[in-house]
Amino acid sequence: MGTRFLPATKANPKEMLPIVDKPLIQYAAEEAIAAGMTELIFVTSSSKRAIEDHFDKNYEMETELEKRGKHALLSIVRDVVPAGVSCIYVRQPEALGLGHAVLCAKSVVGNESFAVILADDLIDSDSVSCLAQMAAVYENHGCSILGVEEVPLAETDKYGMVKATSFAGHAGATLLSKVDSIVEKPRPEAAPSNLAVVGRYILTPRIFELLEHTGRGAGGEIQLTDAIARLLLEQPVLAYRFLGKRYDCGDKLGYLQATVEHALRHPQLKDEFREYLRAILPSL
Repeated sequence: MGTRFLPATKANPKEMLPIVDKPLIQYAAEEAIAAGMTELIFVTSSSKRAIEDHFDKNYEMETELEKRGKHALLSIVRDVVPAGVSCIYVRQPEALGLGHAVLCAKSVVGNESFAVILADDLIDSDSVSCLAQMAAVYENHGCSILGVEEVPLAETDKYGMVKATSFAGHAGATLLSKVDSIVEKPRPEAAPSNLAVVGRYILTPRIFELLEHTGRGAGGEIQLTDAIARLLLEQPVLAYRFLGKRYDCGDKLGYLQATVEHALRHPQLKDEFREYLRAILPSL
């Protein structure tokens, strides 16, 4: 619901908050496309029609831009969804947690492995996107993969936390480990480690059946973490320490950090913005 960003999210989905000139949800879609995904399934609610509108055609705008000869802007509008990529929208009737949101997509996904991206977690990678890295690991091992990173122990109650052991079957052994256990938002003293799952998953279809029999957990919600804990009893699950930088855009400070750092890389803005920051630095 984006309550940490009220009133900005009163009528606007948090996934549509912009990082400079592009909404968070578009960064997520572009990451999925870069990983080779051609079907994007958006689990939304009645208050998030703006997401569907963003990825739909806007004939009035396109006609006006074409009439005015603004071809660069026209390309930006038309290229939000590249050719060959389809968008599918599924409604989550009530906010019952991430596990329930994933389960809502069962009829669309079918009996296939699939990826999950949480748009709140914006991840920048130098060359290969986070999800593309994980997809390569999946191609080698064919099992569920969790994107993880180390977090301060004081923050373990914000994440699903894993206990993992070294995994000898991968050349980059420091990046990949075998998940032994996972728990949702433990207190620091009860956390199995400081390794947190951060908004990137590749999951086998067995997770759907487990979610159907997962009761409400932390926060009274159906937790994906609880279903993954049961999946561990049947199938291997790997933890992948992705190469890249994560911005927690569900948090105001993380959102501002992402905005500043992306502005410093923006082709049209970076030079002027850098000069602006230098000008105000002495007063900080």
